[in-house]
Amino acid sequence: MKTPDETVTVQPVTLTENGRKNGDDALLESLGYKQEFKREFTPLELFGVVFSILGVVPSIASVLVYAIPNGGPVSMIWGWAVCTFFLFMMALAMAELGSAAPTSGGLYYWTFKFSSPGWRHLLCWIVGYANTIGNIGAVASVAWGCAVQIMAAASIGSNLRFSPTTGQTYGCFCAVAFVMAVICSSATKVIARLQTPYTVLNVLVILGIVIALPAATPSEFMNSAEYVFGNFTNLTTWPSGFAFVLSFLAPLWTIGAFDSCVHISEEASNASVAVPWAIVLANMIAAVLGWGVTVAIVFCMGTDLETIVSSPIGQPLATIFFNSFGKKGTLVIWAIIVALQFLMGTSILTVASRQSFAFARDGALPLSRILYHINPYTLTPVNCVWFTTSAALLLGLLAFAGSAAIGAVFTLCVTANYLAFCIPITARFAFHNDFKPGPFTLGRWGLPVAAIAVSWMCFCMVIFQFPTDPNPPVADMNYTVVVLGGVMTLCLVYYYFPRYGGVHWFEGPVSNLESDARGKPDETSSRSSGDSGGQEEKGQ
Repeated sequence: MKTPDETVTVQPVTLTENGRKNGDDALLESLGYKQEFKREFTPLELFGVVFSILGVVPSIASVLVYAIPNGGPVSMIWGWAVCTFFLFMMALAMAELGSAAPTSGGLYYWTFKFSSPGWRHLLCWIVGYANTIGNIGAVASVAWGCAVQIMAAASIGSNLRFSPTTGQTYGCFCAVAFVMAVICSSATKVIARLQTPYTVLNVLVILGIVIALPAATPSEFMNSAEYVFGNFTNLTTWPSGFAFVLSFLAPLWTIGAFDSCVHISEEASNASVAVPWAIVLANMIAAVLGWGVTVAIVFCMGTDLETIVSSPIGQPLATIFFNSFGKKGTLVIWAIIVALQFLMGTSILTVASRQSFAFARDGALPLSRILYHINPYTLTPVNCVWFTTSAALLLGLLAFAGSAAIGAVFTLCVTANYLAFCIPITARFAFHNDFKPGPFTLGRWGLPVAAIAVSWMCFCMVIFQFPTDPNPPVADMNYTVVVLGGVMTLCLVYYYFPRYGGVHWFEGPVSNLESDARGKPDETSSRSSGDSGGQEEKGQ
């Protein structure tokens, strides 16, 4: 059986159907894990997972409120363009690691394998929990965005007479999350087959907006090229340069699912090739298409930015559509956007549940013995689906603390995942290890690409801790540092807790090749965080 300290070894993947299956299973076994999922995702469907999670139009709809006040047209267009370069560097760095070791554990698995023995357990623990809370934040933010979009549709349908309360929006959020969880509890084949229509629908909506929006917009709302590419309108009290930087949240939240297909790599065929190309192509295609959609929106939104942001509809993009398409036209296209936002949520919930499953497989999460379970009927980690959904619902309660608090959920999923991204990318070069690249490799460009990606993410993690305005009242504070800091502090307390903490029993990624039953590891192959006997044994 493979021990935790063994070096990652990559086996070649053959191209025949039978050989692909054997090659994938052999590669997974070389990483220390048995095949527990059915490999139902084709390379195209793996691409579809990433592309649907990015969900260009619904994602822009969710975060446009963070871009318009921080510079208007210049920030929306050129802020997106600036971020695209750095996003490409991040995608390349993540793709190279995903090709070398495609396993559901992903980030924390790489951290353990590439870090020095003195640091690997702690860093692996930190990355695992940062990635877990980041993915939960992503589920919560997508579901909340969907709920807000549904409420915006209700407001438009009532001729702006209806203005939802926080309680009504939260109730809608709970309903959305519940239905998402039901769908994600189904068999892998069902989820995989849904990815192609997701992709097609996303592309059609993008094309529809780029073509139909300029055609339908009245002349009084059409803007000149000079305004679109050169106007800077700062509605905040931050200096203009800093406001421009704060607008980066929109493209970075939209284009950010770099690890998504890694977490379902154990359900994909030819994973060492399909995973890296899905990461690179999906992120870059979405970045280019998203920029095009943004340009079309700015040409057709008029110049009264304050009215767009403060409209009773509650969604800037819905307000822009309302001005261009009218009530009926907006409701039609908005219904499609809501559907896409919901479908994006099912994809991110699928990914988040797989990451939680992988972390529980190695005993790191509380109640790991319950979470590490494959449903015998669907052959999917149903317990992890509902664990992730429940945690997202709890995170959504921040809405009752104010709009700034729920806004922190959007920045939380970016900052927490950036922390989880930075550590394994850095560990590969900072520590002595025997890294063996997979079929996708950057060669000598790996180090400069990684340095640019990590530097950019560290910069963004600092920027996203700032509030929307200097000297804000308590209600408008940025609670990202409180939520992320609180969770990471608790995870460190759990790790160093006397006798029962992870420092006494956590072994990092542990092989399950000798498990005695599907989804149930034996006592020798893994440790559960709830297993006090295992803790006492290692603590002695």
